[in-house]
Amino acid sequence: MIKINLKWWLGGPELTKLKNAAEIWFNRVAGWANWPLQQLDPETCSLGLLHLIAWQRGIDQFAGEPERQYRLRTKYAYANAADAGSSIGFERIFARMELGAVTINERLEDRDFDIIELEVTDTTVAKNADYLNWLIQTYGRTCRRYEWKVVTPISVAVRPASFSCDYGTYYCS
Repeated sequence: MIKINLKWWLGGPELTKLKNAAEIWFNRVAGWANWPLQQLDPETCSLGLLHLIAWQRGIDQFAGEPERQYRLRTKYAYANAADAGSSIGFERIFARMELGAVTINERLEDRDFDIIELEVTDTTVAKNADYLNWLIQTYGRTCRRYEWKVVTPISVAVRPASFSCDYGTYYCS
């Protein structure tokens, strides 16, 4: 925001009106000048420009995909492509796409070596089933098989309480 400060000897009601009008005008012109720069950000640009940016980055919108998810996929297309294929990169992709936490288990005992187990919560799978399959197909490792392990988090409350009992042993003959 542009603020104009007048010298103390220029004070007066007429010059203050001129100063306020100039501040309003230059703030408006600064907004016009910054508008094209704001359109380059996939999170804030108009939907028409978002489609152009997504096309440039090789992203297509799914049928029925929420706009927020489409904007995130477009914004992080390059970073996700760079992180593809590694375990820590897959966790970063899940964090960027706001899908929650994922645990990646590789080289499981008594299983084939090429199986990778992805442990996610049930709400993540319920909300994004098709999207998660696309995510693995696009950013997963080649020559690997992925399996979902769905975990349902349950909160448990334990209270301390006193417990006492009497016991006795009786013998009969």
